[in-house]
Amino acid sequence: MPTRSAMVQEVERMHVAGLATMAYYYFDFRDVKKQDCDGLLSSLVLQLSAESDSCYNILSQLYSDNSRGIRKPSINALKKCLKDMLGLPGQGPIYIIVDALDECPNFPGRPSARGKVLDLVEELVDLNLPNVHLCVASRPEMDIRSVLEQSTTLKMSLDDEIGQKEDIIRYIESVVRSDRSMRRWKEEDKRFVIDTLSYKSDGM
Repeated sequence: MPTRSAMVQEVERMHVAGLATMAYYYFDFRDVKKQDCDGLLSSLVLQLSAESDSCYNILSQLYSDNSRGIRKPSINALKKCLKDMLGLPGQGPIYIIVDALDECPNFPGRPSARGKVLDLVEELVDLNLPNVHLCVASRPEMDIRSVLEQSTTLKMSLDDEIGQKEDIIRYIESVVRSDRSMRRWKEEDKRFVIDTLSYKSDGM
């Protein structure tokens, strides 16, 4: 079974070859600007607008409708913009990859950023556009599972996959060996840090 990074690389290869359109978004708990539905929608419409003149024209209209950027567009306006782009006729395959959804904040019992993103996921699935492929990657948290299990046509668990763990180990090694402050460490100390972090990550 392919790892998540392998799947992203394959879509990127298709994109570079001109065989598909790709829009990728990563929720990052370290960046408050990348933790909500506004950030996701803004990024997706910007990426798609760079792919074709027709998508650019839709975004340009949104810009004009909001006093040429003076007003911030509403979430509903951004959703309409995205849906209009995805619904343009004659388009080839479009891959939308939403990564690390679990890092989007969630507040049980009241409206949350993650809840709005899950609402968007359901709306995109309900469009039933045959050329649009939506991939959502996340840890299997309860609220996310309850939505995705109803909406998905294909589900893969990578938590226990060897390839997923190897990706994590390679990333940890690259950080430890490239970090300026760690260059003078003894090799056994570097190996201890790598092994400890790899064990504690448990495939996450």
